Amino acid sequence: MIDWDLRRLHLLRELSVRGTLSQVAEALHQSPSSVSQQLAQLERETGVTLLRKAGRGVQLTAAAHVLVEHADAIVGRLEQAEADLTALRDEVAGTIRVAVFQSVALAFLPQALADLAARHPMLRTTLTQRVPEQALHELSLREFDLVVAEQYPDHAAPRYDGLDRVPLTADRLRLAVPPSWTHVRSLEDAAGAPWAMEPVSAASRHWATQQCRRAGFEPEVRYETDDVEAHVALAESGNAVALLSDLMRVRHRPSVRLVDLPGSPRREVFTSARTALAGTPAIRAWRAALARVVPARLDLGD
Repeated sequence: MIDWDLRRLHLLRELSVRGTLSQVAEALHQSPSSVSQQLAQLERETGVTLLRKAGRGVQLTAAAHVLVEHADAIVGRLEQAEADLTALRDEVAGTIRVAVFQSVALAFLPQALADLAARHPMLRTTLTQRVPEQALHELSLREFDLVVAEQYPDHAAPRYDGLDRVPLTADRLRLAVPPSWTHVRSLEDAAGAPWAMEPVSAASRHWATQQCRRAGFEPEVRYETDDVEAHVALAESGNAVALLSDLMRVRHRPSVRLVDLPGSPRREVFTSARTALAGTPAIRAWRAALARVVPARLDLGD
């Protein structure tokens, strides 16, 4: 019988999702040579070839993929066992790793953290800003415990096995126009205007571009940044138009003129956790805090 080392199985699983030895080493704070040596030891223990050379990197063999499937099941059961034991305890304590995107962090995270501190002083939160697509991927890799993510109309967010999804809110999306640009009364009127948008890899950028194309033009994206506060500043200062969500208007109302978009679209905001952890006190506490401070439907009007 093979004397299994779960740490080596974990390395193989990480390689299957990250792709390269260097990325595994960076994620797990090890050297590439250490990772390579441990995987070579796993090959000797199992008696099968797990990796083959592929250019300057490596590829998993069929045997390795079989082993990864079992490793996924083992890691999942161990996480479920830990979660079941944690759920038996009444106290909400320990550390929870949360990832959020910028606009929800600005609008509601201070209130949620204050609520949690008052109700559960033994719970420690580490908070990281991530674009939703990246956060969901890293959640599936067990780098976070809870993610607050978004989904634009007709643009479904990525789905990963073993992750749940709980609706949080839905906020209006509108066109933010400099106050002096009185000629812009509709999306079509913004055809010749300079735009501020997020990078091309973001779902919000793809959605915004599609809205412009449906209105009959290709947007001139003169300012590209993932900082949505910069979008607001560029619109306020008369440099660009931008699409603005109501979450960005919770803390203060920007000095812009808002133009409704066709169909009055809304962005869906949701939380996601690994199903094995969804019932733990920390996840339940965080979701309850968010439900107390975030309206189920956000519409701040004009």
